[in-house]
Amino acid sequence: MLTKKKVRITLLLIFGVLILLNIIASKFFVRLDFTEDKRYSLSDATKNILKNLHDPITVTAYFSENLPPNIAQVRQDFRDLLVEYANKSGNMIVYEFVNPNETQESEIKAQQAGIRPIMINVRERDQIKQQRAYLGTVVQMGDKQEVIPFIQPGAAMEYDLSTTIKKLTVKNKPWIGFLTGNGEPSINEMPQLKEQLDILYNIDSVKIKADSTIPEKFKTLVIISPKDSLTEGQFTVLDNFLARGGNILVAYSAVDANMSTAMGNQVKSNFGDWLKKKGIEVDKNFLIDANCSTVMVKQQQGMFIFQTPVKFPYLPVINSFAKNPITEGLESVMLIFASPLKFNSLDTSIKITPIAFSSKKSGTEKPPVYFNAARSWSSADFTMGSLPVAAIAEGKLAGNKNSKLVVIGSGQFIINGSGQNAQQLEPDNVNFVSNAIDWLSDDTGLVQLRTKGVTARPIDPSLEDSTKTLLKYLNFLIPIFLVIGYGIFRYQMNLKKKNKLISENYV
Repeated sequence: MLTKKKVRITLLLIFGVLILLNIIASKFFVRLDFTEDKRYSLSDATKNILKNLHDPITVTAYFSENLPPNIAQVRQDFRDLLVEYANKSGNMIVYEFVNPNETQESEIKAQQAGIRPIMINVRERDQIKQQRAYLGTVVQMGDKQEVIPFIQPGAAMEYDLSTTIKKLTVKNKPWIGFLTGNGEPSINEMPQLKEQLDILYNIDSVKIKADSTIPEKFKTLVIISPKDSLTEGQFTVLDNFLARGGNILVAYSAVDANMSTAMGNQVKSNFGDWLKKKGIEVDKNFLIDANCSTVMVKQQQGMFIFQTPVKFPYLPVINSFAKNPITEGLESVMLIFASPLKFNSLDTSIKITPIAFSSKKSGTEKPPVYFNAARSWSSADFTMGSLPVAAIAEGKLAGNKNSKLVVIGSGQFIINGSGQNAQQLEPDNVNFVSNAIDWLSDDTGLVQLRTKGVTARPIDPSLEDSTKTLLKYLNFLIPIFLVIGYGIFRYQMNLKKKNKLISENYV
């Protein structure tokens, strides 16, 4: 029989256990992450950055409240991430959340710190209205401060936060050189790439002459789409750079297009000959791929002219990647007038690994090529299967020191251009080159974080439209049927128990 004394003791024991569990939970934080890409687990790179913190870091997260669920989830995910950072850093990371919409003073403070507001649609009392929202954060260490102006839903939060902390703590950023003077674009014609690289690197252009050397401060040299030939003396400078352990990224196609004449021709440069000596040959043909992007073509119907998207196989979309840190998390890279690669290394000290491939419906066309957007393509045009379009070479590429070389068979795909011809690049185009430069230059492992959290997984474009529709409906309806099925099962089980009890009582 329960007495007042027993009830009090039981309640005291329950409170005691709860307090003990809270103390243990605060000391030993455990979280199970069953996601495929370990989205909610900190990477080794982040753990190393947090382990080497010598000064406390303050994170002020400016997040609006009462937002639509898909956006409010960003706030919860960021809070969970900060809890992990605080625990792994031994409480060297201190954080607070501020709602800028709460007071005018906090909103002004957020804007002065560099947090930019965004306008989102919010449903209130059956009406849609626009609300100014904030999803940014300020990271401070002593008198130094960095800002993440906007955290995109679905973006790689860990990469943004870890690189920001590293930017505050790093004393000497590595130098990256961009080769110029041989028909290459300037770094200013690649603003998206420059913006990503500025976080972790110092960037400068490099011109080489026959009797010059590449300054010691450069760890990696980037060569984008050289149009002119180099002298033997210049190639010797590149070899000397590799011989001392320097690394090189080359984005180079042996073909080019002039869209004003709709003609494609070979590039008159001897750069491919130098690459061939390293064991990687850039084919002097155009790569064509059934899995490709589109171009807009004017079509007249009666008195009207329409812009119609037409598939253009000279713009292959790359979805097939080998497992490698450079390609980790990449979903789709669109190349522009690319060339496939071939491998011919006889030197056993050099290891060559292809890392990106065209689709299984690919082929090549020998220049000169006339680009006819109205051309009807058939399976007979794509008979060569999957072709490599990017590769890495490691080993003694020149001299006795090991070095690394990354070759991508397209130079145009990373160039935004300038003036009225400037274009926005696909995010994974920039991620591909940034990852390659990180792999060549950076030893923190942050390369694997850049694409973490990217969730764009479009349905296979080669599927029939009816199959795509079926998959969409199944994806929507199956969870509902499972819940309904479970409810019917529970109902039947309870009904059986009830009938059994009635039957026993009756007997």
